[in-house]
Amino acid sequence: MPVRARLGLALVSALAPVLIVAAIQSTLAARREAQEHQGELAASAERSAATARARIAAAEVLLQTVTPGSVGYQCATRLAEVKGRIPGYDNLIRFDEAGRVACSAAGAPADPIRASRPWFAALAAGAPITVTSQGGVPYADRPAILASVRALDDQGRFEGVLTAVIDVASLRPQTLDRFLPAASQVAITDAAGRILSTTSAAAFPNDLGGHLSHPPSGDDSLMWVETDRQGAERVFTSAPLLDKEAFVVLSAPSRGALSWAVFNPVSAIVLPALAFLLPLMAVGFVADRGVVRWVEYLRRISAIYARGRYSVRPQRAQSAPPEFRQLAQSMGAMAETIAARDATLKQSLEDKEDLLREIHHRVKNNLQVISSLLNLQERTLVDPSARAAMSDTRQRISAIALVYRTLYQGPDLKRVELRGFLDELIGQTLMSESIGGAPIRTELDIEPLEMDADNLAPLALFAVEAITNAKKHGLDHGGVLSVALHVHGEKAELAISDTGAPGAPPPKVGEGVGRTLMTAFARQLRGEVCFTPNKSGGLTTRLVFPTPRLADV
Repeated sequence: MPVRARLGLALVSALAPVLIVAAIQSTLAARREAQEHQGELAASAERSAATARARIAAAEVLLQTVTPGSVGYQCATRLAEVKGRIPGYDNLIRFDEAGRVACSAAGAPADPIRASRPWFAALAAGAPITVTSQGGVPYADRPAILASVRALDDQGRFEGVLTAVIDVASLRPQTLDRFLPAASQVAITDAAGRILSTTSAAAFPNDLGGHLSHPPSGDDSLMWVETDRQGAERVFTSAPLLDKEAFVVLSAPSRGALSWAVFNPVSAIVLPALAFLLPLMAVGFVADRGVVRWVEYLRRISAIYARGRYSVRPQRAQSAPPEFRQLAQSMGAMAETIAARDATLKQSLEDKEDLLREIHHRVKNNLQVISSLLNLQERTLVDPSARAAMSDTRQRISAIALVYRTLYQGPDLKRVELRGFLDELIGQTLMSESIGGAPIRTELDIEPLEMDADNLAPLALFAVEAITNAKKHGLDHGGVLSVALHVHGEKAELAISDTGAPGAPPPKVGEGVGRTLMTAFARQLRGEVCFTPNKSGGLTTRLVFPTPRLADV
């Protein structure tokens, strides 16, 4: 893993507790905010209900005030004047003891069984006041509440009911109330959960009856979370009116953890993110400039040293931190030591190569001296067989001398390119054998191939024996000597052919010294030798051996 990635992972691990603590604090703050929000909503519902109840109580006082003067011919006029002066009342109605309409500020509906209605019967039975949203017949064009008081004569006997028809919309609190949460909506409902009046019907579910009919025991308030008609999650709270015959219901947006973060972006998102990102960026910048930068620089210097350029020095590291400066100084000292040792080794190698070339040169000279001595001895011999044996020996020694001369004159003391070597070897062998004889032409087909010094000598001696054998048995009257060297993958093939003597029988391979030596040299090369007649009437000597560049040499 790169250094930057490791440092980044370490920094993230080190700063992760900051995010965890911030997340925990945000969660706790969200819960606290939600609880405060719910408490505010419940308190607002209670205040709204208290306001509505105060309005109804005011209606009771009003009715009790106007009751003595609401009888007689001036009843309708008096009630109309009161209705016109005090807003929020749709009608003021005077009923007699039988439930018939005596007078009203506006028109009143007929109801033959009004006297048996629960609210009317309760007043007749002695209740001082009744408030209901279920009057039995519609008393107004809009949802309304009936607030009624008993009317008594001078002897205190029940003689009727005075009723105020209160518009439900007038009891609804205004959403501009500073105590209400933002985006709150208000509704007045009956006991069955039907909405009588609302500031926004879309902010309430289709059915509220299930919640209002099962309030928690010992508590008049109720709070729950539900989706509105638009599918948004909202918090609802209710407070009872009219002895739980009507309810004030408030609706406000639900504040979960996410919504709290939306309403509090600075403390919920920005500050924790800054607390995480700023240290991460600061430490990352310092780590990049103070660590990664110098690690990368020293890596490039070491790559230059790996390519053998020890003259380069990490000069820029002088402005690096002390640790990297000391490391750069150590690398520079190491490079100087390696450069000095490398120069010493190169000088030693050159000295050794010069010494080895000198040795090869002296060995070649010694072999040439021996060859010259053999040549002198050969001239003193009279026996043709002895002269031929002496000549063959001299040819072998000259071939070995040529190996040493090629090694010390060539660019590489370990390997020799065979094309030039065989060309010179063939010329040297034929020149010494062709003095006074018929001319011999040569055809060479030699592919590029290098051979190490250890295997070069047996290959040269094998070629000398094959050429000498061809000269004696196939080219004594002239002809063509063909030498071919081909590489076939892991195997190399050396083929030496002659055209044979004109009119002579097919050549036969004997069991002489030449064949023995060629077989021995082939074994040294881990190869095989074979002798086959060719189409021109001569003999082809073929040596197949492992390709030097593929063999373990």
